[in-house]
Amino acid sequence: MTDTSSITIPKIVRVIPRNRNIEFLLLFFASGIYAYELAQVQLSVLKVLTTELFFYWLPPTLFSFAIHYILRRRASEADPMILPIAVILNTLGLSMIYRLDLGAIANDNPEQFGSRQIIWTMVAMTVAALVIIYVPSHLFLRRYVYVSMLIGIALLLAPNLPLIGRSINGARLWIGIGPFTFQPGELAKIALTVFFAGYLVTRRESLALTGRKILGMRIPRARELGPILVIWAASLIVLVLQRDLGTSLLYFGLFIVLVYVATGRAIYVVVGLTMFLTGALVASRLMGYVSGRIDSWLNPFDQANYDAVGGSYQLAQGIFGLAHGNLLGTGLGGGIPHLVPLAESDFIIASLGEELGLVGMFAILTLYLLFVSRGMRIGFNHPDDFSKLLATGLSFVIALQCFIVIGGVTRVVPLTGLTTPLLAAGGSSLLANWIIVGVLLRISDSIGNGENFSEPTTISSGVR
Repeated sequence: MTDTSSITIPKIVRVIPRNRNIEFLLLFFASGIYAYELAQVQLSVLKVLTTELFFYWLPPTLFSFAIHYILRRRASEADPMILPIAVILNTLGLSMIYRLDLGAIANDNPEQFGSRQIIWTMVAMTVAALVIIYVPSHLFLRRYVYVSMLIGIALLLAPNLPLIGRSINGARLWIGIGPFTFQPGELAKIALTVFFAGYLVTRRESLALTGRKILGMRIPRARELGPILVIWAASLIVLVLQRDLGTSLLYFGLFIVLVYVATGRAIYVVVGLTMFLTGALVASRLMGYVSGRIDSWLNPFDQANYDAVGGSYQLAQGIFGLAHGNLLGTGLGGGIPHLVPLAESDFIIASLGEELGLVGMFAILTLYLLFVSRGMRIGFNHPDDFSKLLATGLSFVIALQCFIVIGGVTRVVPLTGLTTPLLAAGGSSLLANWIIVGVLLRISDSIGNGENFSEPTTISSGVR
């Protein structure tokens, strides 16, 4: 008889993936950078360190490490770079907003944004954490493709409602109840990305393979071009009713890129760009708002544009601020960014460019490039079509929004009313972008943990 008293049952040890340890180190580094930024701001403006530094430093730091802990428990195979990059960008924006608040106090301006942005940061990080905890698989969204479309359209049209719609700075993009305002279009971009991804998964074959050949190119059938025409019309409606050129371009560009990724046919990009440019040209001739933006873009230092209401004053001041920053910048707290209107939101890039210089701007652009490339990598490595399109679409939303905003501030493209993702003051934008972070983390985890995907398919993407 075998003596079982001496048999030792091996203890099962849960192995934490190396990704999470890398993420922890990067978050520790990010928290140190944030503390240095806040200290630099206080020493430059106040000449002394105060306990207010901890009010700004502790909440984002604790919440970011809380998300890290949740990822260890619930999504251990998630991408290790996305969360630290989002934290660095978010906290850099908080540092600049705090710096602008201190400058506003010194100039007897009572309006403050820093404490409000801290609260929104905690709310947005909490929602991202809830996405990771309570969405075990993002694939359930495939069952709500058309519901997402209806939600997206409802969010887009909400600012036009008579009682709750709000117009701010000439654009009707907000809804408000009492003192509380929110920009529903920020959440609409997520809902419409879900719809586009689900719709194209089911229609990609007909979009890619049907149609007549003209001059060697296969032209899609008219009914296959229907969705493109609808989205084109919707983008023009946003432009006309809400006076928002940037959001119009964002929605239409998102759909065109996802069509190209789904079908691999460049003809859709050519047709889509032609349609948008045609619509924008017509709008510039018929709408004074659009023509004014273009004229201010082409001639920002013209006296007539500079002095006009809604003219190029803001753009010109932003350009002066960027020039003042030179190569290395004035240092946090050393510039005069408050001279630019909306320096904490629309023109926070000009504020950062002045105080961090060209080197700092390159660092910020590199962070965005890394974030977008990690999101695209998640999409193209995923075996499921819906997941591939969803991750690619969400990443492209960040990329295109950065191009539109930063390009507008630096006079590469006409100025629009979008905000810089994760950096600019604004609760609705911050909330939407942290939801994108949560969804990307959840999608990336499903690659590493071997999740079983129903109805597997393969996209022959045009991107190699």
